[in-house]
Amino acid sequence: MNKSESIKELATALCAFQSEVEKIKKTATNPFFKSKYATLSDILDVIREPLASNGLSFVQFPSGEYGLSTMLMHVSGEWLSESYIMKPVKTDPQGAGSVITYQRRYALGAILGLNIDVDDDANASSEKDEITVAQLGFAEELVRKSTLDEDKKERAYKALADKDLSLAGYQAIVNKLKDAQPKKY
Repeated sequence: MNKSESIKELATALCAFQSEVEKIKKTATNPFFKSKYATLSDILDVIREPLASNGLSFVQFPSGEYGLSTMLMHVSGEWLSESYIMKPVKTDPQGAGSVITYQRRYALGAILGLNIDVDDDANASSEKDEITVAQLGFAEELVRKSTLDEDKKERAYKALADKDLSLAGYQAIVNKLKDAQPKKY
């Protein structure tokens, strides 16, 4: 994380923002994964007013190949920023655009501490085990950071995209991916 020398005013404003911002509902459906998600528009609609009323704003922009930088700013001049790279499953223009939108949603959720959840009146607890979008994002990040060659990475991405992937299958893939992470000395 990069930041200004001080973030005291920004932290105070972010605390106030987090107490004001509403839960963001997942209104869109991903038919491929049979899951719901919050669109970028859903997130922007909910955060704009509480950000502005607390002197906060943000910018996001692509950086390099498949990278995204997000900066949270306060009227005092204080700021926080972070950048990361996420390789799309398909490396065509559609895939690149999709991964940028995906990154923007998740980066905003992380930097602002947003509560993005399904408003389902507790029905989720009665459903069978399903792989969540967050779990898939975690696994995709493990693929990206792994020491696997490109062919094995592509196979891992395809396995994760399989609409019939079970939770047990997901866990097996994640365990293999954890073993393929760079060693920290």
